Amino acid sequence: MASEKKIEAYIDCVSPYSFYAFHYLIENKSILDSLGVQVDFIPVFLGGINVGSGNKPPWTLPAKALYARYDGQRAQKYFGLEFEIPSFFPIISLLPQRCLVYVKKSYPAKYNTFFKVCFESLWLEHKDISVPTNLRSTILKVFDKYQTEEILRAAETPEVKQALMDNTTHAFKELGAFGCPWFLVYDGKGHAEPFFGSDRFHFMWDYLGLPHQDLKLKQPSLGKL
Repeated sequence: MASEKKIEAYIDCVSPYSFYAFHYLIENKSILDSLGVQVDFIPVFLGGINVGSGNKPPWTLPAKALYARYDGQRAQKYFGLEFEIPSFFPIISLLPQRCLVYVKKSYPAKYNTFFKVCFESLWLEHKDISVPTNLRSTILKVFDKYQTEEILRAAETPEVKQALMDNTTHAFKELGAFGCPWFLVYDGKGHAEPFFGSDRFHFMWDYLGLPHQDLKLKQPSLGKL
């Protein structure tokens, strides 16, 4: 077990809830740093987690799909994001996730920035980044043209493909993941617990002993009674 407080975030760019979680954690990174909490974003293949865990995507179940219309709008309002679901959704996210695996290892200083543009290209700009030409233009937002071709070539190598598979298998076999975002949170005292979803941060902060005020109701002022 890690001796420091740490959040391992297992995420996939195809997951809007991974986008919400990533956005929130990046926005609060400086506060988490000051509180001694590390955040590590780990790319996984959500399709593989669903198959491996026996879970089904929400859009394949009519009741979940109907509820998602409401839940997605609420989450966007809460996290300060606004977008429509792309017409081509869902995508098979293997190629961008493999690129992220390679960038995390080879260009760690640019990794979070690259993850951010992958999310934004897919969800805000409605670019199907499973298509190599679209992914190339996304990579070029962060890297030069030579690095971009290097990243795309690396994504097709057995080593990188295996690394993404290993991350994914570890998530559902060892950590019990059945979706994204999935978190393993280390409390700094030799213990770790899993958390699921982009709406469990208040539970995480309680577990880590961090100061927070989320979900605390306030008494109305006299003028509003």
